[in-house]
Amino acid sequence: MVIAADGEQIGVIALDEALDHAAEAEMDLVEVAPGASPPVCKIMDYGKYRYRQSKKAHDSKKKQKTIKLKEVKTTPNTEEHDYQFKLNHAKRFLADGDKVKVSVFFKGRQIAHSELGMKILDRFIEDLADVAVVEQLPKKEGKTMALILSPHQGDKKNEDKESETTEQ
Repeated sequence: MVIAADGEQIGVIALDEALDHAAEAEMDLVEVAPGASPPVCKIMDYGKYRYRQSKKAHDSKKKQKTIKLKEVKTTPNTEEHDYQFKLNHAKRFLADGDKVKVSVFFKGRQIAHSELGMKILDRFIEDLADVAVVEQLPKKEGKTMALILSPHQGDKKNEDKESETTEQ
C-alpha cells in the first residue's frame, strides 16, 4: 500500500513500481507501518521529516518544567529570627515551584531530645500549610530528621487562570 506525498492513496503496487513513483517525485519511499497487511509505505522527503521530528522533540523538552529539591537546614535550638529567615526561604522555593526538604541536624547529645526536632518540623508544616503539602512525613535518619514539602498543585493552576483573565 503506497501513499503519495500529498496524502493521496496510490494503492497496492509492487515495490519496484513504488520506488519508481518516489524517484519521479524526487523523494524517498518510507515504510510507515511494516506490521500492517499489506505494509504501508509513504512517499516523502525523509530528511525533512527527521528534521521536523527533532524540532518537535526539542520544543516539547523546552516546555517541560524540571522540579528541583531545595533544602533548608536547621538545628533543634534555632532562634526565632533564624527560623523566620529559613521559613521565608522555604516559601520562596515553593513559590518557584520547587520541592523543599526541611532537615533538622542534631549535634552531640541533642539526639536524645528528638522531640525538639519534631516540634520544629511540625511548626514548618503548620506555617507552610497554605502554600505546601507534605509529600514525605518526617523521618529520622541517623543524626538528622527530615521531611519533604511540595507546592500545592491547585494554587498554581488558579494563579495561571488569574493571570490569563487579567491579560485579556
